[in-house]
Amino acid sequence: MNDLRQLPSVDQLMNTEMVAEYVTVYGRTLTTNSIRAVLNQVRANHQSGHSIPAEVDLIRLVEEEIKTRIDPTLQPVINATGVILHTNLGRSPLSGAAIRALDAVASGYSTLEYDLASGRRGSRNTHAEDYLVQLTGAEAAFVVNNNAAAVLLILSALSKRRKVLISRSQLVEIGGGFRVPDVMNQSGAKLFEIGTTNRVHLYDYQRAIEEESIKLVMRAHRSNFQIVGFTSEPPLADIVAMAHQAGIPVMDDLGSGALLDTSEFGLGHEPTVQESLDAGVDLVCFSGDKLLGGPQAGIILGNAKLIARLKKHPLARAIRADKLCLAALAATLVHYLKSEALSEIPIWNMISQTPEEIHSRAIKWVKVLGKGELIPGRSTVGGGSLPGETLPTWLVAIKHRHPNQLQNQLRQTQPPIIARIDENQLVLDPRTVIASQEKIFLKNLSYILNN
Repeated sequence: MNDLRQLPSVDQLMNTEMVAEYVTVYGRTLTTNSIRAVLNQVRANHQSGHSIPAEVDLIRLVEEEIKTRIDPTLQPVINATGVILHTNLGRSPLSGAAIRALDAVASGYSTLEYDLASGRRGSRNTHAEDYLVQLTGAEAAFVVNNNAAAVLLILSALSKRRKVLISRSQLVEIGGGFRVPDVMNQSGAKLFEIGTTNRVHLYDYQRAIEEESIKLVMRAHRSNFQIVGFTSEPPLADIVAMAHQAGIPVMDDLGSGALLDTSEFGLGHEPTVQESLDAGVDLVCFSGDKLLGGPQAGIILGNAKLIARLKKHPLARAIRADKLCLAALAATLVHYLKSEALSEIPIWNMISQTPEEIHSRAIKWVKVLGKGELIPGRSTVGGGSLPGETLPTWLVAIKHRHPNQLQNQLRQTQPPIIARIDENQLVLDPRTVIASQEKIFLKNLSYILNN
């Protein structure tokens, strides 16, 4: 234990020339806390029989500790997995216009709640609402910070302590343990279930409406799983007609919120926002960062009077969208207005890529890398959208004695490359590698493979 006497004090290390430079670059507090952390770790290691490092090694450990403390954990990556809406990787990458809009409002002041025409206070609700109304034909729109918040707000504002009718086949749980029944309970709404897990009929709705004091009818689209086989569910328009006959509003939680028809790209048909509105639902809500291709947001469209109630509810302020969300969302919506979503919104560009286009990119990769084999594969939409649906693609497969080790090495590059292992080989899908990242992707991948 006498070796601990060799350990310099915090002050001694602070007075060294190298650590003095750390103080200049990183600040005194961060440097001091890092020194203390290193010394404590050295003492703990000494208890286990480790020797005391030399001063030069201690200083190196201090620098590593400082960098560990300030290195961002949220950082960009290259997605070569073939999962387009990869929840773990941030779902939708933003368009160039959306990124520029973010930068414009983040770098200074903005008209978030200021009306330039009158010189008076304005409303943040206007920045995306007009675009959404133009695109969908809805009477009004409201944007909150995510779709779970949108559902919570609707239930809280329209059916607190009152019964909400929903089919048992729609009591879904999505990622992160988000369950529709739990959200209903949190809102104060009383869940009233009808039908069975796999079948619900129009007469189930009729009986509940006639016999119970129903305040709201809710449909939740099963966006992340399928029920197949002996199933039955009435058309949304029929449910709406029956509810409206009794004077009861209908909300439709679409989840993904597609504005384009996914069946045009070889996928199954995902119910669109426009279809829900055409069916007569009073309120439809969906995510901004899934099939819309924008930032995280919860978007509510529909009846102007009901949306006015939502905007005035106390919960609305707690879950409101910030200026960065609204700027990126507005820029994304403009792409739809200009009919350029396929070329400008990354996820739609990925979905619309043909196998021939991907094959051409894959051939280029193999030539640049000098390694790899082209094999047919399937890309996945992901992100709780179009469950079980895939798109044909071409993969670059790389054989390696230790594919897991290679996969780990790719995660250490800057930016990290996220790939997948299939049949004991590393596979890379060009569909999800953004064109602007391709050069650095191939450079880093080539370095790993050839060293």
